Amino acid sequence: MHNHSDLPCCELINHLGEYLDGELDSETNELISEHIESCYNCQVVVNTLSKTIQLCKDSSEKIHLPDDVHQRLLEKLNLE
Repeated sequence: MHNHSDLPCCELINHLGEYLDGELDSETNELISEHIESCYNCQVVVNTLSKTIQLCKDSSEKIHLPDDVHQRLLEKLNLE
């Protein structure tokens, strides 16, 4: 098993969305999985984000963001 230092935590964070969506190639996916197994802090991040995503998917209530918050989010995500 790789030591979690083989993949820096910041690199895992950069690919976290793709990892959770199953969009990574098998080698990168394996590196991230190994890192998560050996890094408690990243386990917490991944578990928290996974639970948040699941709660949002399970929510039957639509969430309305105020227009200014929505605009700032789009800007941060470069989706304008």
